[in-house]
Amino acid sequence: MATLGSGAPDAPPPPPPPVTLGQAVPVWARVAALSFGGPAGQIAVMHRVLVEERRWISEARFLHALNFCTLLPGPEAQQLATYVGWLMHGARGGLVAGGLFVLPGLVAIMALSWIYVLYGQVGPVAGLFFGLKAAVLAVVAEAVLRIGRRALRGPALVGLAAAAFAALFLLDVPFPLVVLAAGIVGYLGARTGLMAFRGGGHGDGGHDAGGPYLLGDAATPRERVAPGRTLRVVALWAAVWLVPVAAILLVLGPGDVFGQIALFFSKMAMVTFGGAYAVLSYVAQQAVEHYGWLKPGEMLDGLGMAETTPGPLIMVTQFVGFLAAYRAPGALPPLVAGTLGGLLTTWVTFAPCFLWIFAGAPYVERLRGNRALAGALAAITAAVVGVILNLAVWFALHTLFRALHPVRLGPLRLDVPVWSSLDPYALALALAAMLALFRLRLGVPTVLAGCAAGGLALHVLGLV
Repeated sequence: MATLGSGAPDAPPPPPPPVTLGQAVPVWARVAALSFGGPAGQIAVMHRVLVEERRWISEARFLHALNFCTLLPGPEAQQLATYVGWLMHGARGGLVAGGLFVLPGLVAIMALSWIYVLYGQVGPVAGLFFGLKAAVLAVVAEAVLRIGRRALRGPALVGLAAAAFAALFLLDVPFPLVVLAAGIVGYLGARTGLMAFRGGGHGDGGHDAGGPYLLGDAATPRERVAPGRTLRVVALWAAVWLVPVAAILLVLGPGDVFGQIALFFSKMAMVTFGGAYAVLSYVAQQAVEHYGWLKPGEMLDGLGMAETTPGPLIMVTQFVGFLAAYRAPGALPPLVAGTLGGLLTTWVTFAPCFLWIFAGAPYVERLRGNRALAGALAAITAAVVGVILNLAVWFALHTLFRALHPVRLGPLRLDVPVWSSLDPYALALALAAMLALFRLRLGVPTVLAGCAAGGLALHVLGLV
């Protein structure tokens, strides 16, 4: 708007003042403390705080970073925080943002793991976890619908989701192969110009009606592409991640439970694409069926803990590592072994996340608007819908039925429920949780608290 009588346009609003790392720390701590509700809720919190309130990063830069983090193995919300912290303050900023994002969940899950092994099968605590299992089933089902509505934009992507579900649920295809195949299909589809795999770019002028952003289109990363720098970053973070793994294997051997934890969760960090819910499908399959570290119901208990505490949902893996070491402590006291197993799991789960971001982010900043990359992302996201559906069905079978019957028909492999083993109280709580989420629009913490209270009430009445 021109000033009256001047004919000259108004001066643009001044850019936000620079933010020091010290000023950023309490903001990242606030983001971490509010990060409930799984990756969708955590990303929403970051968007509100970083884009809308603080205006640290523009919508387009935020979405570009999110797209890259979705393509990476591991927890995309924690990696997104690390990416934005890196954009603002380099490696120190990324360490602060990513580390603080993990810290509240690490402390909370460790405390709950101690309570679980000491009191988890005792009266009221068992009732609370019975209710949490039913609520988690509703939360996962809601995630399938929410992500499906956003990701499945046409028959081709719906078909990819269905194929991913069938490959996992009926054919027992390894999860990494499903994600790899989807990414290749999306990449080639985008390269050949198929409309189904065309991802949209994000125009960004670096400001909107609220004024400019600290990191708009014109802002450049503090650390730029340089092959020598990349090699140093990879060497440093590979050592941070893998030197402890190598030391454990040399001292204890791969057959020891700590060696198994170090190897399995290091492998998981490299192959589990598609976000927390997709990761859990792979972890549950291996930890329950292959290693026998815990039972299906205990996996649901751990997921209930992760849903009720701040931090990445993938923190459930710390509970898995805790139980694995607690039950095979060797010469250590069980609680000490469990604590070390949980901390080791968290270390090898999250150390690679910093490697992916610090090594890859400078290159990814050059790829905004790359259609082939967007097509691969669209296809992987569609496949992840099928992966999450597989997780929902797996959880439903083990939550609602006390017995399953394995069936083999040629290449097909599935578990058929024994209908006489249906648990009516688990079914009632799960239906109530779905009603609360889908119809009453209650938040995830409210639903989890309500179902936990319901489980406790059933225990008091002597019904579970």
